[in-house]
Amino acid sequence: MTEANREAVSDAGLHPDLIRAAEERRPRGRSLWQDALRRLGRNHAAMASLVMLVVITFLCFAGPHLLTDHPLDRVYWDRVAKGPDFERGHWFGTDGNGRDLFVRTLYGGQISLMVGLAATLVSLVIGVLYGATAGYFGGRIDNVLMRIVDILYAVPFIFFVILLFVFFDRNLLMVFVAIGAVVWLDMARIVRGQAIALRGKEFIEAARSLGLSGGAILVRHIIPNLLSPVVVFVTLTVPQVILFESFLSFIGLGVQEPMTSWGVLISEGARRMQQAWWMLAFPAAFLAVTLFCFNYLGDGLRDALDPKDR
Repeated sequence: MTEANREAVSDAGLHPDLIRAAEERRPRGRSLWQDALRRLGRNHAAMASLVMLVVITFLCFAGPHLLTDHPLDRVYWDRVAKGPDFERGHWFGTDGNGRDLFVRTLYGGQISLMVGLAATLVSLVIGVLYGATAGYFGGRIDNVLMRIVDILYAVPFIFFVILLFVFFDRNLLMVFVAIGAVVWLDMARIVRGQAIALRGKEFIEAARSLGLSGGAILVRHIIPNLLSPVVVFVTLTVPQVILFESFLSFIGLGVQEPMTSWGVLISEGARRMQQAWWMLAFPAAFLAVTLFCFNYLGDGLRDALDPKDR
């Protein structure tokens, strides 16, 4: 309420406290993001998945230092491929080399989560910029950029990864690059479609009439309005990337000793599944729960950010 309105109401004989109370009871507007957060908070499956992901992340990064004193690569010769032993602190048992499986599962979670988040970040940056540029400018630029995407789609993923490992040193950074360099293709296509739908809107025409350049419109108007589908796609890309990394590690192209990942542990457990079930069960359970949580969270974000459901 403006000062002039206050004086008018005061002249009408209303007490200032009544005016203040009426202002406090007046409903306040909410932004689209606040409304989306409220809708997400009412989705019990998505919130439970978010809590579970926080717990798993905390266990993977803090658990090896807080919950156990077994080193990552220490070998217990008298405990080779033995089941869970709570008295000696081997909660998940030991692997085929006599190393504590609980510690290796948590360290494997660190690698899998870091690969998932880092490769998704790479695909996010490249895919959003690439797809938004192609979708907004259109014409010949769009044709050239999307034909490049089609060519990259035709290259087998495994062949591309092997080429990277041949030309560069085989390390964890190459896993990030290899997966991120493939996943961004899907991101680019989704962003391009959204940018094509946005470039004919009235606020884009108003920005052009004000004399803004194409790059400025792209950064200030197109990309910010793509955040909703991009956020949803990111939550669904992280489990896809984790599965890619697990597959590469399963066939021996991923993380190398002494480091480990859930894919490496599942590969080792699959070879000893009949004799040592725990070597497969515990890493596979961590991987499955993480993937389910990311998918449920992505579904919740999609429902919360969908303007058609409001």
